[in-house]
Order: sequence, then C-alpha cells, then structure tokens
Amino acid sequence: MKFKMNALGIALILGLSTMTASASGLQKVTANYVSSNYAKTKYPIVFNHGMFGFTRLGTSSLGVDYFYQVLPDLARNGANVFATQVSPLETTELRGEQLLQQVDEVIALTGSTKVNLIGHSHGGPTIRYIEIVAPEKVASLTSVAGTIKGSKVADDLLANKFANSAITIVGQYILAPVITLLEGNPSLPNSLEHSLQSISEKGATEFNAKYPSAAIPKDCGNGQKVTSNGIYHYSWTGTSQATNLLDVVDNAISILAPLSYKNKDNDGLVNRCNTHFGQVIRDDYNQTHLDEVNQILGLKALFGQDPVSLYRQQANRLKLEGL
Repeated sequence: MKFKMNALGIALILGLSTMTASASGLQKVTANYVSSNYAKTKYPIVFNHGMFGFTRLGTSSLGVDYFYQVLPDLARNGANVFATQVSPLETTELRGEQLLQQVDEVIALTGSTKVNLIGHSHGGPTIRYIEIVAPEKVASLTSVAGTIKGSKVADDLLANKFANSAITIVGQYILAPVITLLEGNPSLPNSLEHSLQSISEKGATEFNAKYPSAAIPKDCGNGQKVTSNGIYHYSWTGTSQATNLLDVVDNAISILAPLSYKNKDNDGLVNRCNTHFGQVIRDDYNQTHLDEVNQILGLKALFGQDPVSLYRQQANRLKLEGL
C-alpha cells in the first residue's frame, strides 16, 4: 500500500501550527501540539503590524508571517494568539477602528472580556487607540519599537517633495496594494501621506496631546506601568542599524533614522527614547527595526537576542501578572 503525505499531514506529524482566517483578515494561530503552558495568559494575545505590514502572505504551509515564527511559538507554549490585518498605510485612528472590529471578533470567538495587545512600529500607537476608545476591552499594551513619540524619518520624508513622491509611487500604488491583495483584502484603504503624518514626530505629538497617557514618559525614562484604568503597559526596542550582511532589505532601510537624527541611538527607523512606553523592558537590544519582528525570515545578529524568545518571555510576564 502506498502512503501519500500532503502538507497538512506533514504539519501534523511535525507539530507545526495551523492558521485560520476570518473575512476581516483576523488570523488565529493554533498549535497541533502544546509543549508547555509557559505563555498561557488569562486573556488572548492580539498582534498588530506596523507600516507596510501584514498578517501572513501565503498559506499556512507555505508563506511568511509579519511576526515571523512568533505566533506559532506562542501557541505551542499554550498561548491563545491572533494576528490582525489593518491598512498597511493609513492614519492611526483609521487603523485603530479596523483593529477594534477585530478585537471585538476575538472577544466574541473566545468569550474573553479583554485582550492583551502587542503592536510593532505604527502598531504601537494603533493599539493605544483601543485603550483610548474601549479601555474596558484591554488588559495590557505592549509596544515593540513603537512610534509612540513618532519618527523623524517621517517628518523628513514629508518635507522632501522628491522623496515623498518616489515613495508614494512605490509604496502607496504598488507595494501596499500588493500586500492587501495577497492577504485577500484588496479593499483596505491606503494613504502614504496619512501614514507618514501619523508616525511623524509632529503627528505623534498632536495625537498624544489629544489623547494623553501616563504611560508615555515626558523624558527618556519609564512611563507608568499600570495606569488609573488598570491597564498594564510595556515596551522594548533595539538600537542596531545592521546585524546581518545577508539581510539586504533591512540594511537598506535601517540607514534612514541615522540620517534623520545624525546619530545611531535608534533601530534604523525609530529613535530609542521615542519608543518608551510604560515599563521599558529594555531599549538597547542588538536588533534592527525588522529584527524586532524576526524579519527578514529570521536573519539577525549572530549573537543577537532571539526575537521569538522575547515575545515568549513577554507572554510569560503577562501570565505572571494575571493577565
């Protein structure tokens, strides 16, 4: 008798994770085996991507996640995890409204009353929006290299008409539509100008003035870990501009912040102090802006911190806090 093995069968044997997607683009990651309850939090963990981000491009057996290998690892360690899909390029408020719909979906699917939100880059302010409009649905916020106080890279791009026009053509009219098409949700709106304005230092200052939070420090220190609404706040970031010669995409974009700030106190796209939010777990990892989500395809510094393990540790931190 011949035995045929398809992709699903291989996945079951190897113990890989499977993913299911809803019409909104929300993806749930489920492990075919659970090795521990190390990351098993009380409330579901919901991830939100940054600028030019996505949930997953491709199928569960052949594709790439934005938070590469992170969610499957958390699922294998007992976490109930979801990845959200919002406009790659839009305002914080619009992305936040899209995220809110998917948070409601998670709550409906799981029966949980709250979620733990984790956002990278523009995902930092985006998850903040949920705390602003629906704090009762939030247990914790974790911002990874979040543009909490903005990135001067965006201010400089907005001020440079030639660079702005070039990146608009490539980003808004080619890259972002391809991303949403591959995700199966091509109707998502995209505006590079709206995105840059939101993540700029000027735009972030206006957003934070409109929606103040004790979790945002006035200086380069820690913000308030637990605010008056009972929500926990955390953040971390890297301060490297190049960590792997093979990672040509990362190396190319990681020169932007050093050019804007005239220093290397950043991860290549966001200044270190501008990412501080709540309890700063660490702000000097040997990681670039894409290393922080284990991109591209897990390429990182030879002896740099493993991004996947950092998210696993954060899930355990939330677990120990009863979240």
